[in-house]
Amino acid sequence: MEVKIWSDVRCPFCYIGKRKFETALAAFAHKDEVKITWKSFELDPNLQTVADTNIYEYFSKAKGIPQEQAVDMFNNVTQVAAEVGLDFKLDQSVVANSFKAHRVIQLAKTLNLGDEIEEALFKIHFMEGKNIDDEQVLTETAKNIGISASAVQSLFNGDDFDAEVRIDQLEAQRIGIRGVPFFVFDDKYAVSGAQAPEIFLQTLEKAYESIT
Repeated sequence: MEVKIWSDVRCPFCYIGKRKFETALAAFAHKDEVKITWKSFELDPNLQTVADTNIYEYFSKAKGIPQEQAVDMFNNVTQVAAEVGLDFKLDQSVVANSFKAHRVIQLAKTLNLGDEIEEALFKIHFMEGKNIDDEQVLTETAKNIGISASAVQSLFNGDDFDAEVRIDQLEAQRIGIRGVPFFVFDDKYAVSGAQAPEIFLQTLEKAYESIT
């Protein structure tokens, strides 16, 4: 059984959703029969990386809300993340375009390291304040999970895996995905958002029953 997950490493609820799904998967009796396929989705393809901008200031301007409200919103997200064991440091996060990161994810998928690169990229963005649009940062992150630096540099020297990112995004449009995380279970059932582990587990069981 395959579970496809559309996600953006800039999305805090995608990381939270990943943890909740993992909790459900650990409790699923047939977890060893589940294949996870990560799919690319850009929340804002036109975002310009501005590494020296305060995240609260950026968010308040982008959303047209007072900065104090932005701080409260980020504090709430940090609290939700803590409930699933994630230590977010959103005040340190870098405003960065995620397209290069998605290309690295696509490379990692060809090496059966999709889950590992997703986890690593989420961690550096939300916990370590690193720039996910920086080629050196991406190369080092990929290297840390077993991808050669030369493979990543070769990717950045051309347009490798651009098409794969676009194909995932077109597929998302085709099936009506407007936000992430979005989980599709064996092309039969879908769960939108960082739902409770119980919801994911119920959907895993329902999807499995449909193929047995």
